[in-house]
Amino acid sequence: MREFDDKVLRVFGELAVDKKLALRREVSRLPRFISEYLVSKYCSKYPNVDEAFRKLAEIVAEYFPEPKDKELVLHRLLRQGSIKLIDEFKVRVNLRRNLYMLHIPSLQIYDALIDEGLVRRFERLLSGMWGFGVLEYRPDLFGEGREEFSPILMTDMEPFQVYNIDLKAFVEGRRKFSLDSWIDLLVTTVGLNPGAYSRRQKLLLLARLIPLVEGNVNLMELGPRATGKTYLYRNVSYYTRIYSGGSVSPAQLFFNASLRLAGDIAVHDVVVFDEVSRVRFTNPDEMVGKLKDFMTEGFFERGPLKRARSECSLVFLGNIEEEVHARGILRVLPDIMLDPAFLDRIHGMIPGWEMPKIMRSEEHLARGLGLAADYFAEVLHKLRKESFWSIAEAHIELGDNFTIRDEKAVQKTVSGLVKLLFPHGEFDNSELRLVLDIALELRQYIVDVLSFLSPREFPHKRLESRVRG
Repeated sequence: MREFDDKVLRVFGELAVDKKLALRREVSRLPRFISEYLVSKYCSKYPNVDEAFRKLAEIVAEYFPEPKDKELVLHRLLRQGSIKLIDEFKVRVNLRRNLYMLHIPSLQIYDALIDEGLVRRFERLLSGMWGFGVLEYRPDLFGEGREEFSPILMTDMEPFQVYNIDLKAFVEGRRKFSLDSWIDLLVTTVGLNPGAYSRRQKLLLLARLIPLVEGNVNLMELGPRATGKTYLYRNVSYYTRIYSGGSVSPAQLFFNASLRLAGDIAVHDVVVFDEVSRVRFTNPDEMVGKLKDFMTEGFFERGPLKRARSECSLVFLGNIEEEVHARGILRVLPDIMLDPAFLDRIHGMIPGWEMPKIMRSEEHLARGLGLAADYFAEVLHKLRKESFWSIAEAHIELGDNFTIRDEKAVQKTVSGLVKLLFPHGEFDNSELRLVLDIALELRQYIVDVLSFLSPREFPHKRLESRVRG
């Protein structure tokens, strides 16, 4: 491990983070990409690790309030006139008032105001951005036409997220590692211990990242609780939105006509439906139609919003305790997903029942050096703009029994895996075969369910393909 850590540090320098430190209780309440940022920042300031974490504990306690502390924080703001908070701040534009409105989640405030200059400096605020925000109590904001807003103004911000990512440096870094070493680095980067997983399990684990790196991919994963399904999407990237059961409306997903606000599909890279059997769609007829349209080509429309385009990927997660096949899979899915036309638009299913439960931190959680989570999130986001299918296509010949949707599913899955494993675009036929086999397997699960559900429309078949040369 020491030799591996030395190599990671030598290749990626300050972008390498000791994942073990991010597990400490002082920062455990924060999302991993934030805790790692703070750990890196303060551990470099304080040579003594315990001293650094004492300072971190003070910062988290003071600046990252729990929901129960809302009134205490507002009391401090009222008495002091200004406070500093850690939060995921989000801005929306109010055209009628020519204002920028600020959402402060930890205070459950949606109608604060923000200095326009901050929005110009940090446009990421329009989709949500973590950082230290300076909030001022400004009763003078109650001018004409502003009575409906909270008398709170954000006047300054220190963002946490990494900017100006050099993708070429990431690609060049990949060249320094063998395939297996690179896989171990990625597994460590997402916060898990590669030593606790077989090679196949590591590849399936990394398949969870495909929607983060490839646009308009629709994946499903069924598996036991505590295998890290939701953990990965919640902690690896801030470009995700997770629905954990409950009701979901077309306004939330696509477009809120009354507020004239874009929904989550329009502003996130990935929307995750966790515990999908417990998700309830309001107005299900409208939702099914719009989801099927979006899952086909990435377009949607609702009310005054006509023909909007989004690269958002969709992930459907379900909990099962053992391996299931077609009949068992259907018992897990909600009624909305039992429509063959809906299922056919899902590109693949990850067999989560093969993943071990994460039970002991010293056994399953990462302990060595990996890439900083906020840096890795930006790398994945930038790679979405690239298409790697054309690189692989010259070497792959798909079988005659592929439908157009089968082809699209395999193409997108292969492209996503190649981006993750071979971002430099270099691989031999055996490595491409490894990627292709996974893509075929994930799609085959969907093909089998469709055949069981509607055997006349989807006769049983086996997807096969070959790597040329």
